[in-house]
Amino acid sequence: MTDRGLNKNDKMGAYWMPFTPNKAFKAAPRMLESADGLYVTTTEGRKIFDGSSGLWCSALGHNHPKVTEAIRAQAGKLDYSTAFQFGHPQAFELAEILAETLPGGLNHLFFTNSGSESVDTALKIALGYHRIRGEGQRTRFIGRFNGYHGVGFGGISVGGMVNNRKYFGAQLPGVDHMPFPYDASMHNSFGQPESGAQYADELETIIALHDASTIAAVIVEPVVGSAGVYVPPKGYLKRLREITKKHGILLIFDEVITAFGRLGYASASERFGVEPDLMTMAKALTNGAVPMGAVAAQSAIYNTYMDGVEGVELFHGYTYSAHPLAVAAALAAQRAYKEEGIYENVRENEQYFGEAIHALKDAHSSITDVRNIGYMSALTHSRINDVPMSRSSKIFQRAYENGLKVRVSGDTIAIAPPLITKRRDIDLITDMMVKTIKEVD
Repeated sequence: MTDRGLNKNDKMGAYWMPFTPNKAFKAAPRMLESADGLYVTTTEGRKIFDGSSGLWCSALGHNHPKVTEAIRAQAGKLDYSTAFQFGHPQAFELAEILAETLPGGLNHLFFTNSGSESVDTALKIALGYHRIRGEGQRTRFIGRFNGYHGVGFGGISVGGMVNNRKYFGAQLPGVDHMPFPYDASMHNSFGQPESGAQYADELETIIALHDASTIAAVIVEPVVGSAGVYVPPKGYLKRLREITKKHGILLIFDEVITAFGRLGYASASERFGVEPDLMTMAKALTNGAVPMGAVAAQSAIYNTYMDGVEGVELFHGYTYSAHPLAVAAALAAQRAYKEEGIYENVRENEQYFGEAIHALKDAHSSITDVRNIGYMSALTHSRINDVPMSRSSKIFQRAYENGLKVRVSGDTIAIAPPLITKRRDIDLITDMMVKTIKEVD
């Protein structure tokens, strides 16, 4: 029995929606019924351009035929297989493909079901690695202000977004946070800001406070996604790598958003030329068609477990790790990225996309900052009467009414279209944004 009387739209009361103002949504819902290519279709039959790639997931667009058919075929062959003490061939095939795709020594894959699970898995792998090596006192993690690393207790502990943390107690002990590497001098940078690498040196201050011998890992998003698309200053990530290596601290790149083409490469690690010890992935791994995540580990970490532990080397895993349908979707997606030149399309059109997004600021005084890299972009808007999200939330809703789906985060509108987007599609996005911002202003 359900108590629906508390909801304005009674038939929607049973579903408690994530990261959504439920009362407001159920009073005026935005309901999607189908999707194909660059568009989603509402229950009223309106076609909406998906300017946020689902939630950074649908890199190939929606309903990609190779991905869809792979899922259908797998469902009729092997619908489920436990990953505990059993395996299926496609899981090993996918791991090999990813190991070949990722840079350097990131040769070993542990499969999860989401970005949140990938982050918590990476944190646990880091702790176990140090313990096996006889440095079990390395238990601290260092995250970053404004970081987003999913919603598990590990992820919100190392994350730095206040609303994700404030309701849920003290979280993991022994976690510290680096400052956010962005300031007003970097506003409206095209791609990577020229200055700001010095922010990485703040890590040395934190290490001096706690002592390096107590710190297991540092975790960062190479490009900040959920907090509003903030691009790392030139030299910043390389400096973090230098500092962590010097002190024997593992570096974790959270590439849940950036992996598989968002920056025109298979990973941000490849684009920036910085190789982490652990890398988390999800979202575009399967084109968002079936939930799946992964953690890539350097061979040195994997071999430490294999050589240092008898029996079950890592007491960790999930009921749906390497789920056959997810693996089938991932295999099809990975093949499509290569066969259809998806990463190349982003590299070819990145400059055009960036120029089009930056041009919006010249036409609208309400835009206070523009940021871009690859097929990621963000427009920060001034507030109406100094009320947070007062303008951005109106733009989010009006864009939807005008046929464009974008993402709102605080005072920022993020635009990150599917990686198959061409220049004519970019023109359509900017035309709809011009119309939308004018109507709100």
